[in-house]
Amino acid sequence: MTLPFFAPTDDPGPDFAGLVRRLRIPHGPVAPDGRVPAGDAPVALRHGTTVVALRFADGIVMAGDRRATEGHLIAHRTMDKVFPADRYSAVAIAGAAGPAVEMVRLFQTQLEHYEKVEGVVLSLEGKANQLGQMVREHLPMAMQGLAVVPLFAGYDLARGTGRIFTYDVTGGHYEETEHNATGSGGRDARTTIKLGYRAGMAADEAVELAIQALYEAADEDSATGGPDVVRGIYPLVATVTADGFARVPDDRVAALFASLIDRRRGEGAQS
Repeated sequence: MTLPFFAPTDDPGPDFAGLVRRLRIPHGPVAPDGRVPAGDAPVALRHGTTVVALRFADGIVMAGDRRATEGHLIAHRTMDKVFPADRYSAVAIAGAAGPAVEMVRLFQTQLEHYEKVEGVVLSLEGKANQLGQMVREHLPMAMQGLAVVPLFAGYDLARGTGRIFTYDVTGGHYEETEHNATGSGGRDARTTIKLGYRAGMAADEAVELAIQALYEAADEDSATGGPDVVRGIYPLVATVTADGFARVPDDRVAALFASLIDRRRGEGAQS
């Protein structure tokens, strides 16, 4: 494909996804009517599972397990489900893995394109709206079983606080005041966070609670991956504050899981 050029009077506009549709650039194995091409046999699809987000005093924590499944089989053990959307926001994915990762990459490009064309950073609410439009455009595939349900959060520079947005398959998005989780283990993760959450938590407390939520989800949901001590695989955890997106180091996450497991062993010995 050749690089498109625009005349001085032909503004490409700030909407990168709209520009892709306008130029009819192919970006995946999808028919023009939005349908997934049918094959001779059902295709085994990889799915991502549990992701969580919660507010703390200085921003938000977002975390996701690393397991991808194909039906009842483990397809991948080190899948990334938490990504920086831009410097001050993050997006986590649950659902059909392939379309979800593609949506994240398009979303990242859309935010960068908008900033370059307009010369300003899109507001956090504007970013949430953009992602909602992408989810809504994905609805025909979702109706065929390829649903993508992201979780979006970031630091609002104008308000000086962290904010969290959840979505449904129709593209509707809703702001959460404190925390949320989605995916197959989302219910257990939400319950754990609800029991341990308090307003104004420090960053370390919020990270520890997010890790505990994923641990409990993995204990109840076979599609959610817990800590793999043998392989050294642990959930991905990140924070977004006024200083931007930052991934929590793996050795820090491993230490927190080790401490949690030791506590559970102690509780089991006393019972």
